[in-house]
Amino acid sequence: MNVAELYKLWSEDPYFDEKTREELLAIKDDQKEIEERFFRDLEFGTAGLRGVLGAGINRMNMYVVARASTGLGQFIVSEGEEAMKRGVVISYDSRHFSPEFAEITARTLTYMGIRVYLSDELRPVPMLSYAVRWHKAFAGVMITASHNPSKYNGYKVYGEDGGQVPPEAASKILSFIEGIEDIRTVKSDSLEEAKQKGLLTYWGEEVDEAYTDMLEKLVIDREAIEAQKDMSIVYTPLHGSGNKPVRRILARLGLKNVHVVPEQELPDGSFPTVEVPNPENPAALSMAIELAKKEDADLVIGTDPDSDRIGIAVRTLVDGKESYVPFTGNQVGLMLLDYILDSKKTAGTLQDGSFAVTTIVSSKLAGAICKYYGVELQEVLTGFKFIGERIKLDDEFGNKHFQFGFEESYGYLSGVDVRDKDAVVAAMLIAGMLAQSRQRGQSLVDRLNNIYARFGYGFEEAVAVTLEGKEGIEKIAGSMKSLRADLEACQNLEQAQKLLNGAPVKAVRDYQTSKRYVFTEQGIEVETINLPVSNVLLYELGGDKDLDWACARPSGTEPKLKIYFGIYANTEAASRERLAKTKEIVSSAVKAKLN
Repeated sequence: MNVAELYKLWSEDPYFDEKTREELLAIKDDQKEIEERFFRDLEFGTAGLRGVLGAGINRMNMYVVARASTGLGQFIVSEGEEAMKRGVVISYDSRHFSPEFAEITARTLTYMGIRVYLSDELRPVPMLSYAVRWHKAFAGVMITASHNPSKYNGYKVYGEDGGQVPPEAASKILSFIEGIEDIRTVKSDSLEEAKQKGLLTYWGEEVDEAYTDMLEKLVIDREAIEAQKDMSIVYTPLHGSGNKPVRRILARLGLKNVHVVPEQELPDGSFPTVEVPNPENPAALSMAIELAKKEDADLVIGTDPDSDRIGIAVRTLVDGKESYVPFTGNQVGLMLLDYILDSKKTAGTLQDGSFAVTTIVSSKLAGAICKYYGVELQEVLTGFKFIGERIKLDDEFGNKHFQFGFEESYGYLSGVDVRDKDAVVAAMLIAGMLAQSRQRGQSLVDRLNNIYARFGYGFEEAVAVTLEGKEGIEKIAGSMKSLRADLEACQNLEQAQKLLNGAPVKAVRDYQTSKRYVFTEQGIEVETINLPVSNVLLYELGGDKDLDWACARPSGTEPKLKIYFGIYANTEAASRERLAKTKEIVSSAVKAKLN
């Protein structure tokens, strides 16, 4: 069907509810809005769906969720009776319609004869991941749009290992979804029918307890935590699902002085106190910082709605005045990596064959830290599913020992019982790191500066260009195509300097073609990249430590083109100066491709 036919169907057919019809009839004279809602199906990517709430095939609503769940169910049925018996674990966050989307997912799957474990209240991503493994389920579904604005929601699919569903399985699920040409053929049980079949089970407190017990086993330097149990910490869940699990583990550690921002404590899908519920944005922590000043707190912690990302601000002196300074995702990742490896090496518990994992757009200083402790560092593509995959391959089924994983976008993981980023374990580790620092007479700022003193200075930034709608999608795709056309035309080192407005490009990694192009004065040397195919271009820029880089990639979860930079030097001044220059040059070159 074309756009007009689909709009007519959704507006008039009795299959669709009255609210849907009213919403669509209200835009009957807005052809652009109708086009946006019906020009394509909401894209099912490698992890699932994410989109704006509303009526239409390119929006998040009950019908789109039921269709996706039917495709997932058909995939599970195709895997056999054992997969159906093992079933699917479902959880959800605080966003608008998250409980309803979780329930329609459950009812659609039970209609197909598949067992379902549905969370009895909102619970975060890491608990969903843990619960899939705890129930020995075949798959999991998390209803969330993570840190996106309130108008979004999403549908993330997990595999039996608790990690986001791998590309091969995602492709099969997508093929089943695409096979549902008429959305009116999608069927589901009523809630009572699902219960009467004995296929719907609610999960809750028992998993809460098991998850918290698991986290407690990952505690580092308990002696320092006990000695500093009265230290003051401010926490905000930003109206999301982290409130109970974060407070539960901090209380289990005996930390007695944890203050929660009251205005942001309870779930609220409108996120009324923040522009965007994203702890990457320092503005999201502003209310927590004000409370920290009143409570004389050393540390501010904030988690996003599905509690897989965490941001912090630390008390320090700025120009002689006490202030709270936010740390970047890379800085927290480097600090936690050093904290874990140093503490374990000191205690004699750092195993041979230990490894850590980070992403291609995260800080390159992680390599120096791992080398110092004799630990292997693995680099993977952006997306925590790839970190989870390395745990599965090298720890669960291999003979290596996972220690820590992080990505620059404020995601961290310790332990092997969760296979996605976990802001709950990160909150526990950050609090423990603060306690250890205080025991040593240091602040967390001192700790970070010590890392720079030992391993060199490195600073990273990212620029995101948001382009929503059909036109935005086309512009982002066109920009990457244009950048690749320039790369294909480049024949030597002199020409490489013109790829990004004079940035000192020495090599380019094209993860879509799995090729690394190394430029010399004489020509090009081509090497193979042994990572999955991805729409990413990474430019190697040399620098004092031969680690500088810039990168362009479309976001996998948001309508954005993301541009990253990392610059490394022996002094802070040199690193920051070259970062500012690189950011200006590269950003203008990439943004020009969007026109």
